[in-house]
Amino acid sequence: MQLAIFDLDNTLIGGDSDHAWGEFLVTRECVDGERFRSENDRFYRDYQRGDLDIFAYLSFALEPLAQLSRGQLQNLQREFMHEVIGDIWLPHAETLIQHHRDAGHHIMIITATNRFVVEPIATRLGVDTLLATEPEEVDGKFTGRVAGQPCFQEGKVMRLQQWLEQNPRYAEGEKWFYSDSINDLPLLQQVEHPVAVDPDAQLRDEAQARGWQVISLRGDSADFVSALAR
Repeated sequence: MQLAIFDLDNTLIGGDSDHAWGEFLVTRECVDGERFRSENDRFYRDYQRGDLDIFAYLSFALEPLAQLSRGQLQNLQREFMHEVIGDIWLPHAETLIQHHRDAGHHIMIITATNRFVVEPIATRLGVDTLLATEPEEVDGKFTGRVAGQPCFQEGKVMRLQQWLEQNPRYAEGEKWFYSDSINDLPLLQQVEHPVAVDPDAQLRDEAQARGWQVISLRGDSADFVSALAR
C-alpha cells in the first residue's frame, strides 16, 4: 500500500492558510488589529527562515479560537474558505492528487497549521487522511492550547510514524512527500520519493544538491504534465 503525502501551505494552495487566517481575523476586527498583525507577520518571518518557536506561535495563533464562540468561528470559517482560500486555489494541485489517486495511493495531507483552519481545505481536496496540529478542546470549547505533538518539522515525522503504527499496511510501501518548505526537510529525508514544490530558496538548494525532483503547481500546464510523467 503506497502513500502520497502532501504539505498544504504554499504547496497545494498558493499561500499560507495559517498566516492568511490571522490576516482575515484582523480584517474582520476579531482581534486587536495592529498588535495581532505585527505578531502574525513576525512569526511568519521566523517560519520562513526555519527558526519558528512553534509553541510560542501556537500560544498566539490558537488564542482567538478560545475567545470566539463556536457559531462565530463556523461563520468565519465559511467566509474564509470562500473569500481567501478560493483566491489561492491551485487547480494543478487537484490534478496531482488525482494522479496519485488513480494509481491507487492513499492521499494524506500533513501540515503544521491547526485542524480548525485546514480541515475544510482538506475536505474540498478530498484527501483520505489529514494530520494537522490539534487545538485542544474541553467540553466542546477550544482552550487556546495545543493538544499533543505539533505537526511541525520533526513533529511531522513523529506524527506520521504514529499513524503508520496504527495503519501498518502502509509502513512498508513506497511514500511520496511534496513540500515547499525547508521546515519539512526532516520528513523529506525519510521518504522514497521527496519532491520540492515551488520551493523556498533553502529547500531548492537542498533539492538540487540531493538530486530531488522539483516541480511547480503554479507554472505552465505542459511543464506540470511532463513532470508527472517522470
